[in-house]
Amino acid sequence: MPANILIVDGAPSASQDLLVQSGGRRHGPNYAAALASQAHASVGGVETFVLAAADGADLPQGMALSDFDGIAWTGSPLNAYHDTPEVQRQIDFARTAFQSGVPCFGSCWGLQVMMVALGGRVRAIPAGAELGVARSILLTDEGRVHPMYAGKPEVFDALCVHQDEVFELPAGAQLLAGNRVSDVQAVSLRDGERSFWGVQYHPEYDLLQMGAMFRRSARRMVDRGLFPTIEVAEAFAADLRTLHDDPARRDLAWRYGIGPDIVDPDRHRVEFANWLRVEVAPRIDD
Repeated sequence: MPANILIVDGAPSASQDLLVQSGGRRHGPNYAAALASQAHASVGGVETFVLAAADGADLPQGMALSDFDGIAWTGSPLNAYHDTPEVQRQIDFARTAFQSGVPCFGSCWGLQVMMVALGGRVRAIPAGAELGVARSILLTDEGRVHPMYAGKPEVFDALCVHQDEVFELPAGAQLLAGNRVSDVQAVSLRDGERSFWGVQYHPEYDLLQMGAMFRRSARRMVDRGLFPTIEVAEAFAADLRTLHDDPARRDLAWRYGIGPDIVDPDRHRVEFANWLRVEVAPRIDD
């Protein structure tokens, strides 16, 4: 029996238009495909409903959170420390989602918005944004034994795009991983039957999506001094797309330091496989 997953799209749709024009996918469908790719070992497939939360959408009449076996939250360009209606609305919804008892998973913004909803704090990264690959993410003692990281190396790289970070955890949260840029790279929180797993990086991304994000933001990357010219930024984005299409291109993998943690989708997304197996599958059986 397939798992019924609610995907909360935390990014305003208007902000995703240029991503699509740059060869990427919208966050909701991209997340759905990534979850489905890891469903084979634990659940009989995945059915998803994408909620455009950043655009103010509510669940359709007659649909409730309890109808779902899991809730997954995408990334977003929003900042969880901004007191705006579009941010506060998602914070309130994250709190409600956790309280519902439906297992929750969040990537990047999904981690940040849930941490704020449950009493934590988020800020801009003092060391600057972490873009492309989060290097040398190290599991804590708690992370080494947590089911989210079953089958994951103790130290690994992951795709990432974030300028904000969690710097204060809510009561009861477990820190599972961190690196030199952000101490908080992964968190879990359990309160009775309520559970949340969250990561600061993006298991749902692949090199195609990452290449589109760099292409979309080429001008901003140049302005920040990360590339000398737009042409160099776009060439980098093109190389990422090429490596996505042909993972055997060892020259490109070596040039950018991209290894099996990223190019092997099962290794890159083991967190999803474990969440579906540990948190979601028992709910289907019930």
